[in-house]
Amino acid sequence: MTKTLLLTLTLIAFTACVKEEPKCETCTTKPIQPLQIIDKPIDFGSERISMTKEYIKSHYGKTVNDITITPKIILLHWTAEMSFDKSFKRLQPQRLLTDRKDIAKASQLNVSSHFMVARDGTIYRLMPENWMARHVIGLNYSSIGIENIGGKDNKSEDLTPAQLKANIDLVYYLKAKYPSIEYMIGHHEYREMESTSLWLEKDKGYRTVKSDPGKKFMSDMRRAVKNLNLKSPPKAK
Repeated sequence: MTKTLLLTLTLIAFTACVKEEPKCETCTTKPIQPLQIIDKPIDFGSERISMTKEYIKSHYGKTVNDITITPKIILLHWTAEMSFDKSFKRLQPQRLLTDRKDIAKASQLNVSSHFMVARDGTIYRLMPENWMARHVIGLNYSSIGIENIGGKDNKSEDLTPAQLKANIDLVYYLKAKYPSIEYMIGHHEYREMESTSLWLEKDKGYRTVKSDPGKKFMSDMRRAVKNLNLKSPPKAK
């Protein structure tokens, strides 16, 4: 009887996950130390919500009542900026900053991301996980974005071991919470998804070249979460 009780308690400790979303969320998605997520919201008021709905209509051809998504993809980024505060402030406003002329014609909706991971591995949640963020062309309506502070000058593959561990834990957490997730891709791989049903972009001229979060980081990530059976982008024919 005692052995059965101990085994039951052990299993509960390994699989328990807090379902509510408090200011600091604890979720044991793996039998290791609990995952800590700190809420640090960007500005996401009525203006940003309205602009998101308009983005969905103009770019994806969908008229929606809200901006809720069904996550199918985890998409990893780097910020190309080494300062957490500067990176956060770029995502915080509701409208696009004036120096983003490369994507301004597509929409004045500011770019955003669901999570941001600091150099020390601290995970911040910037917005509701199941709201659409503008963080990738063509795939916003089905993807959760994770920004990592680093990638200096958009060239250096300099993300830290602590960030790698945080991303691994966060992917485990997200896959457990959203079984609908099928893919894990890097931002630099986004165009390889054009052949899938998840690609929704209607403007054939709206594309950018990306290098984040680096081939090595994605290779390390895929090796670490191999048992989740998350798909990579389809091979080009």
